[in-house]
Amino acid sequence: MPDIWPVYKGSSFNIWEPDTGTYYDSAVADEMIEHLHDKRLTQRSKSASAFAAQEHATTDNPDTLPCLHARITFRDVARATDTRSLIAALVPGERVIVHQAPYLLRVAGTPTDEAFLLGVLSSMPCDWQARRSVELHMTFEQLGLLSIPDPGKGNPVRDRVVEIAGRLAAVDDRFAEWAAEVGVPVGSANNEATKQDLIHELDACVAHLYGLDEDDLEIIYTTFDEKRSERYLDRLAAVIEHFRRLT
Repeated sequence: MPDIWPVYKGSSFNIWEPDTGTYYDSAVADEMIEHLHDKRLTQRSKSASAFAAQEHATTDNPDTLPCLHARITFRDVARATDTRSLIAALVPGERVIVHQAPYLLRVAGTPTDEAFLLGVLSSMPCDWQARRSVELHMTFEQLGLLSIPDPGKGNPVRDRVVEIAGRLAAVDDRFAEWAAEVGVPVGSANNEATKQDLIHELDACVAHLYGLDEDDLEIIYTTFDEKRSERYLDRLAAVIEHFRRLT
């Protein structure tokens, strides 16, 4: 029997949930590898393609295909009135993804940079920013408008974002290789209480990197849901508790 891969759509993942078990379809692995390898070889000659930024030694090798490795993806369908507008996740390898769930191709940097970006994108302060302008779709253009507060490697808060995001993303052995490169254990944040505490700390760290203060945090969490200002008050309190330890 040939290896069969699930085909992801937007609802196949959620924030810190890389696999909801809901799929668009399934595909034969060998056929998809051959198809995607040929497609990448064609696209690398086009300046508008992200593959053009990769070395030919990389694109010549089918083993480097994004579908074989963990990568960040996000939901295309997004509205400012949704519970969350920017929904990103690190999805495991051996998955095919439809256009409604674009993914980010890492052409430079390291998995630790990937973990940092995932942490920022998954935070409520960043999502609040996205909600100011998103209407129906979270496109690459929309994503490019976001400000990402990166102080550079060696910053202790940035390092903490990397660690937290790495632990939250590496839920099982499907992420073992990626987790090893980031330097985090697999499955260390699967306990629900631990997971929620790390999510709150992540929000605090990202807010600190954005240069926000407690008044800014109150605005973010009381206006995130414009119809229910009290919806995230408990989360606000938990985030502020972590935030005060950073300032």
